[in-house]
Amino acid sequence: MRVLVYGAGVIGCLYAALLSESGVDVTVYARGARLESLRTQGLRHTQGESIRKALVKAIGALDPDDSYDYVFLTVKENQVRTALAELSRNVSPTIVTMVNSLDPYETWEDICGAGRILPAFPGAGGGFENDVLHASLTPRLVQPTTFGEISGASTARLTQLAHMFRNARIPYQIVRDMRAWQICHLAMVVPIADAYYEAADPAHAGRDRKLMRTCASRIKTNFKALRSVGIRLTPAKMNLFAVLPSGLVAPILGRVFESRFGDVFMYRHSMKAPDEMRELHDGFYAYIEQARTTGKTAE
Repeated sequence: MRVLVYGAGVIGCLYAALLSESGVDVTVYARGARLESLRTQGLRHTQGESIRKALVKAIGALDPDDSYDYVFLTVKENQVRTALAELSRNVSPTIVTMVNSLDPYETWEDICGAGRILPAFPGAGGGFENDVLHASLTPRLVQPTTFGEISGASTARLTQLAHMFRNARIPYQIVRDMRAWQICHLAMVVPIADAYYEAADPAHAGRDRKLMRTCASRIKTNFKALRSVGIRLTPAKMNLFAVLPSGLVAPILGRVFESRFGDVFMYRHSMKAPDEMRELHDGFYAYIEQARTTGKTAE
């Protein structure tokens, strides 16, 4: 099995390391200082108290005929279209888009070719320190790696991808409606990111009770808005946020914000990617407004 990880940030490098250690032939597409680091020092990552070096190849250019079974696209949302334009010239059949975005999948396939997009979302977080990756997977009960066909069909490539994740001990789930899943995900993460940006002390935003209540209220409002425009909340547990009182959810959010989970998987990403999160903020609320105005959701 050959895999190309297109994007050498935290997410891309963590999946590259985990897949390579399970026996997958992994190549990482990188640029600039990260490419130089991967070529000279390798992909170094922590495992417990030790530092390991993953057996991956690093490239800075992609040959059109260099075929991979899967391409994992792990770039920022505002880099997706440029990346897909480059991948349109490559023969690899499947591009796993591990990206937070409101772009219609059909728009992506218009760029790279019909049938190539397999939408997904990672379950991971962390950071780099002195070119060493310190990252981990999110707990299975919170958010496993999620993926599914645009059509919702069960396919051989879904089964193969699931097998690859299983061998690499990466928790995963296959969903029938990735579009709805990603929109529901944004309904929660946008208010969470906003809370960090509005906090007087972002590192300890969870201690601000008023802010946590505002965050809980926004999440509740978002999920109710999605249901009002005909979007089924997924996973089903998201329905709880639409019905529970904000006063009950707020202290729970506060504890999550102040936990190690909150630091690794919420705070670090929000503070590293404010431009991306603010674009997603604008896009999400514009999407809801359009759906309310037109009476239908954008596909």
